[in-house]
Amino acid sequence: MGTSHDADVRPATGGDLVAVMRLLDAAVLEADAAVVSDRIDEGAVLVADGDGRVVGALVLDADADTAHVDAVAVQTERRGRGIGSALVEAAAASVDGDLTAEFDERVRPFYESLGFDVSAADENSENSDRTRLRGRLRGSR
Repeated sequence: MGTSHDADVRPATGGDLVAVMRLLDAAVLEADAAVVSDRIDEGAVLVADGDGRVVGALVLDADADTAHVDAVAVQTERRGRGIGSALVEAAAASVDGDLTAEFDERVRPFYESLGFDVSAADENSENSDRTRLRGRLRGSR
């Protein structure tokens, strides 16, 4: 699919499930292994390979009109090298419509740097104890 500064982005395979779950767990992102497995089968999970192992992962929830970034995670020691950006850019290139994401204030600069329009998320968000934002990258393809 593409190459970042030190990782190759590609669609995940069933053999990547354990590595993807470890990355999501390490990033304290909630993910159900059965759902992630189904998304892998649907082609809705991307991984970044570096030094022969999975160092980043992105999970999409896609339908005909939009795709939503459910989770994106990069190994701590690999952050800041463009891997997360490469994963999001590859996801944007793979969908026909808009790409959306919901996230905390601390990662707002990351999404804005990729061209997302950012606004406040709905008040009824699952994590109402924290400020949540929603981003949309229009017409990604």
